[in-house]
Amino acid sequence: MAAIDEFKAKSDDQLQQQLLELKREQFNLRFQSATNQLEKPSRVREVRRGIARIKTLQTQRANEQAAKA
Repeated sequence: MAAIDEFKAKSDDQLQQQLLELKREQFNLRFQSATNQLEKPSRVREVRRGIARIKTLQTQRANEQAAKA
């Protein structure tokens, strides 16, 4: 999973795309978990935290832009 520094280096559009990919992966992992086909249970946690990191960064950037205006 990418560190927060890697997310900070990305543009807003890239972050949005990464968020969509992680949400899609989270969806697939939920199905694998429900059918007991999950190979790497720790991946669920990593994906969830990655989504949280991106959302936090997006909120911070939105707040910075609102403060400038």
